[in-house]
Amino acid sequence: MPGAHPAIELQGLTKTFGSIVANKDIDLTVYNGEILALLGENGSGKTTLMNMLSGIYRPDAGHIRVNGKEVHIRSPHDAIALGIGMIHQHFKLVDVLSVQDNIVLGTTGHYANRKQLAREIRDLCDRFGLHIDPARKIYSLSVSEKQTVEILKVLYRGARTLVLDEPTAVLTPQEIDRLFAILRRMRDEGCAIIIITHKLNEVLEISDRVTILRKGHCIGTVNTKETTARELTERMVGAAVDLSIHRPEPLRDAPMLDVHHLTVVNGDGVKALDDVNFSIAAGEILGVAGVAGSGQKELCEAIAGLQPIAGGAILCQHVSLEGLSPREIIRRGVSMSFIPEDRLGMGLVPSMGMVDNMLLKEYQNQPGALVDRAPARDLANRLVKELNISTPSIHTPVRKLSGGNVQKVLLGREIASNPRILITAYPVRGLDINSSMTIYRMLNEQKQKGVAVLYIGEDLDVLLELCDRIMVLCGGKVTGIVPAQEVTKEQLGLMMTGASMEEAMQNG
Repeated sequence: MPGAHPAIELQGLTKTFGSIVANKDIDLTVYNGEILALLGENGSGKTTLMNMLSGIYRPDAGHIRVNGKEVHIRSPHDAIALGIGMIHQHFKLVDVLSVQDNIVLGTTGHYANRKQLAREIRDLCDRFGLHIDPARKIYSLSVSEKQTVEILKVLYRGARTLVLDEPTAVLTPQEIDRLFAILRRMRDEGCAIIIITHKLNEVLEISDRVTILRKGHCIGTVNTKETTARELTERMVGAAVDLSIHRPEPLRDAPMLDVHHLTVVNGDGVKALDDVNFSIAAGEILGVAGVAGSGQKELCEAIAGLQPIAGGAILCQHVSLEGLSPREIIRRGVSMSFIPEDRLGMGLVPSMGMVDNMLLKEYQNQPGALVDRAPARDLANRLVKELNISTPSIHTPVRKLSGGNVQKVLLGREIASNPRILITAYPVRGLDINSSMTIYRMLNEQKQKGVAVLYIGEDLDVLLELCDRIMVLCGGKVTGIVPAQEVTKEQLGLMMTGASMEEAMQNG
């Protein structure tokens, strides 16, 4: 950037893990007073590169310069001492502590004068356009407010270069606008900002330049104003990609899933779901929108038999699921597949390969005491071929696969069971555009086969393009169920923050 000084210069950075080359001879420069987007497919090396900058990993080769001076970053403490702060997608806050206690946690000599500390935090807030009460407890904050605390943490420690990993993943459109306003103000204050995101519309809106990685190599850097989403995708993937999401007409067959007055109480005795009503027809995709913690997880788990219900009824093909375990639901002949939010946990066993993870789904249907591994092996090989899953072997532990490949394994396994109802929770979270498009095609194929699909998502653009109807949750309540073609992103955002459907349609 003409006239600007480099804040960070990476030259020839290389990192390997055994035989896997995560980064190879990466050159990257970010200037003071700019926002640089880092773009690439899953497994392209973005996170590894930023982990070297933030002190989590050490490079095998190459050089890092901060404000023109070569440095050696051996730990996150070294990074923050050099003015580099990373804000992770999963917040690292202590819920029972206050905002100001979280901000100074891990520092020394800042606890004596709490009034002065509060003033310093408010001064930072005023300077960068942030809004937060230093005395509030973390557990009382919204997702965007917690993100504000994370930003304050690194600013308080003197960071002038910020790295944000998928910062908009769980924010409403209105919260994204506020975050972008904060980032622009920080840029105008001379901060250097690196933002990792898979959302191309956000890349084009917020960044000044874009650096593209592919398979551990730097493909190049372009000025945002001089490129397009299609060009960025082609450079990222290495081939032309159709970015349109096809939405076949819903079959609108008989209702497959009916939920009446569903109420779920969480472990703290609070209603996670309160009098929820909806239905999904065969051959329809019903999307669910809502800020994080609005009851999405409890909804999925209640339907799948993993969460007891406090009231109401769940009917699948007119069969009540109340009180049944997941195995009992399957044995009753109700075919249902649940793809959880936690892929490596509730979904797949990280230490197992594809074959054993296939067996987890169907071993109980095999006759006799001995388990026949051949069908699972055949299924694993078929999924690798059909879904283009990149893995050294079908026996490689799935924890060693990229996020996109893990998601393909899980979704492919569930679809192979020929479900009548498919429940998906954030199936493309953290996935690149190419992997995401594969997932959307798979869901639409199931829709055309007459499967009822419940799609929990966070990208409102995708919900509007993929789904037939969208149900909005706020605080465990349904604020509206609307046809996707008759609502805007702004109206969905208003309903996500508690506005009724009527209010949103009038003011959105």
